[in-house]
Amino acid sequence: MKFTKYLDIIEKRLEKNFDLMRNCSINDYKFDLFAKYNSRTERYILTKKTVIYAMENNEYCLIKFFKNLGEDDLNTYINNLIKSIDTLVNPTDEHMSSIITGVIVLQKKPSTYILDAIKKFKYHKGFAFGFKGWADIRLILVAMDDEYIVTNKKGREVSKVYRI
Repeated sequence: MKFTKYLDIIEKRLEKNFDLMRNCSINDYKFDLFAKYNSRTERYILTKKTVIYAMENNEYCLIKFFKNLGEDDLNTYINNLIKSIDTLVNPTDEHMSSIITGVIVLQKKPSTYILDAIKKFKYHKGFAFGFKGWADIRLILVAMDDEYIVTNKKGREVSKVYRI
């Protein structure tokens, strides 16, 4: 399967709930697909102007294709996901959670070192001791030719969306 076909499949799955943008650059790092979902819930009394409290939940998906994925490429990708939190997430009093899903797409299955690094990856960041919410990172690797997918623990929640 070609990467463009895989990207079209993922776009169709996400287009109902996400705002999509191809060839997006965040912090001078280029991604093949950027998807953004924002949800806001409010509780109010009598009129909508008297809000008691509000909660915001956000999800961002960053997909990138690699011809070959080495240890340095993986570390650079992960570091850019972590840096993107400062760019994408706005921790306010109403912010509850943000999840960044990083999807690495390869043609063939990589080395076991890369697979183990993805399985073990974990990142959680709290803002103001959790009073302004938190951010988590999901990490997913998809090998198209082998129809193989590996995720970190958080990524298992959405692994069916990114399967071929």
